[in-house]
Amino acid sequence: MGEIKVPSLVNLCIYSIRDELIQVDDLNLSSVLYRLPTELFDQLLLQLPPLALQKLQQGKSVILDDHELLTDGVDNQRKRKRYLNFEEEWKNLYEARWPAFGWRSKNFRSKSSARSANQKEVECESANDWQQMYWEAHLQNCLDTAAELTLFPSFRGRISEIEVPESILNYIDHRGRISRFTCDYSKFAYHCQQFGSYARHLRLPNVLCVEETCLLLRNARLESLELQWIKSYMHVEGLCKLISQNYRSLKSIKFMHCKFTVSSLDAICDLLCMHSPQALGMQHFSIKTSNFLENNFQSLPAGLISLLSSGRSLSSLCLSDNHLPRHFARKVFDTLVDASSGITVLDLSENNIAGWLSHFKYKNRSSTDGTYNSLKSLKELNLRNCNLQMDDVDCLRYALVHVPNLEQLDLSDNPIETSGIRCLIPYFKETSYKYFPLVELKLESCELTCFGVCELLEALSSLRKPLNFLSIGGNSLGSEIGTALGKFLCGGIQALDIEDIGLGSSGFMRAGQAIVKETKLHSINISKNRGGIETARFLSKLFSHAPDLSTVNAKYNFMPKESLSILSSAVKAAKGKLEHLDLRGNIICGQQVHLSELAEFQTNGFSILELSSSPALNEPYDDDP
Repeated sequence: MGEIKVPSLVNLCIYSIRDELIQVDDLNLSSVLYRLPTELFDQLLLQLPPLALQKLQQGKSVILDDHELLTDGVDNQRKRKRYLNFEEEWKNLYEARWPAFGWRSKNFRSKSSARSANQKEVECESANDWQQMYWEAHLQNCLDTAAELTLFPSFRGRISEIEVPESILNYIDHRGRISRFTCDYSKFAYHCQQFGSYARHLRLPNVLCVEETCLLLRNARLESLELQWIKSYMHVEGLCKLISQNYRSLKSIKFMHCKFTVSSLDAICDLLCMHSPQALGMQHFSIKTSNFLENNFQSLPAGLISLLSSGRSLSSLCLSDNHLPRHFARKVFDTLVDASSGITVLDLSENNIAGWLSHFKYKNRSSTDGTYNSLKSLKELNLRNCNLQMDDVDCLRYALVHVPNLEQLDLSDNPIETSGIRCLIPYFKETSYKYFPLVELKLESCELTCFGVCELLEALSSLRKPLNFLSIGGNSLGSEIGTALGKFLCGGIQALDIEDIGLGSSGFMRAGQAIVKETKLHSINISKNRGGIETARFLSKLFSHAPDLSTVNAKYNFMPKESLSILSSAVKAAKGKLEHLDLRGNIICGQQVHLSELAEFQTNGFSILELSSSPALNEPYDDDP
């Protein structure tokens, strides 16, 4: 038998304190704990589950006084700061429970942590973001569980009485110890009441868009809402009540898989247009993969028009994959332009809206028609997969005159063909000798040809300020495009996506030969081009001419084992900033590779190489016929 490890007296005391904190709210106990030596207090914090840490932290506002506790000496000042800040503990608890999302949430929070003065009054009282993030994610877990149960036809009870599963309770109270002492602890209502004040970003299905949920979440100060499957008047009524409760703080709302009538959309938009000195205003409005049940109406719902024309705070609008007719999309754009809206992002992707901008071309040719205002704020326009043809791109050229500060344009998955892209080339040439804000252009799977893309690259190369990112993947361009691509790489582009354009070995050879000077490239995607060993030789040439290159995607190029030695020497000689080299799906992956051959593929002691466990055979890809 193995040796039994006996806990120390200190650990036994810590376990006892932990359980006491979970079971009761004892300010006297908390007062004693805050006066423990720093070393003991730190040991205690390491053993506390979320609920116990929450109670200890809530007690400090009653116990600690700014003029009373720990003001003498440098060490005591450090100790005081330690007692007032449990950010590290909450961070550890969050990442232990949701390890896959810890880094992503931290990144998201760091971008959205700055808040204006009028927001401070609606912020949670927590001393740090990790505590708020923890209880918000916990509450979302409880909401998801409640939604699953209420979806059953047999459900007839109250949402507030739903039992929270032990699998969730065990995370926060250390093996569910408190459930024996507090009868309401296992109920959904308890978690809404206790942790609802931490909710800023929630996802709700239709079954929870009811008055009872609004009452349960009355302490929330929601900044963003994602709503799913909103279809009936009852759902809309419950949602409107929730919006009314949070109109001062709500700034983002997203609908997924919903069905709207004119009256339901009007009711929602009218509430979102509510203005007061305390309201932040709606900044992000999104409807995706939903249906408008009355697509035959000739004008936009009045509520939506009000939101688009009077909402100066509106920053982004997404109406993607909603089966919109072209006159709907046309009216949306015209409303934004006529109102000189402050919107920066417009997403109309995945809608069949061919012909939606034809009026711009004809108004421009007529001397008697009125003129358009300018949409100066728009930075990003997404028209992916909208069935746009050559004529639509020609009309877009005239519309872009009224969008003078556009930075990102996505026309991918539209059959615009070479004739369509040639309609945009005059736009590029006209602006080549003046300020040109466009930095990102996406033309994936647009049925382009080598000749059309060569003309495009030549026009883009003439710009005073080069593009940062260009994507032309998914177009059958062939090996002849290689020379033009090599020259273009020397012109200042920072990121290029040429996935699956049919380069082949001769295309890579031509591209490498055309690289004759240093490039500013940071990232490149050359995957699915069947280049064989010429892929490695191209990358070797690129590494020596791109000192800032950090990311390379070279998947599925039939590179043999010999490619590793070519790439290894190139990476070593370049001494650049390469951080990631993706070689998955190549023949290399089916060979036994000696560790010494991979030793050079490191940056700051970490491997930059990504290899798959299975080889890529000389067979068609999934997307090949």
